[in-house]
Amino acid sequence: MYRRLKGTKDILPDEIYQWQYIENKIRDHLERNNYQEIRTPVFEVTELFARGIGSDTDVVSKEMYTFTDKGDASLTLRPELTAPVMRAYLQNNLGQINPVTKLYYIGSLFRQERPQKGR
Repeated sequence: MYRRLKGTKDILPDEIYQWQYIENKIRDHLERNNYQEIRTPVFEVTELFARGIGSDTDVVSKEMYTFTDKGDASLTLRPELTAPVMRAYLQNNLGQINPVTKLYYIGSLFRQERPQKGR
């Protein structure tokens, strides 16, 4: 039988409402304060994280899930969201659309690290 991978968690129906409640409270608060949600792809080119985080950090050198696509491009499952959000902000000229842009983001992150209690 297949088992959940170490460091991952299944959120089952009897507890999903708690997650949704908290996420909705956060969204409501942020949107009342004029923040807008942004969502970025779950993977990006590896160089985005190497440049954004620093190529000599543990995240880049040891913790990222990186793979090569069919075209030989190096892609990485996002280990953090700041670099992808900045890429999207710049690529889509959000600063020209609205000079004061307040964004929030919620999403899964992927790192190869030892799980800690409660995470």
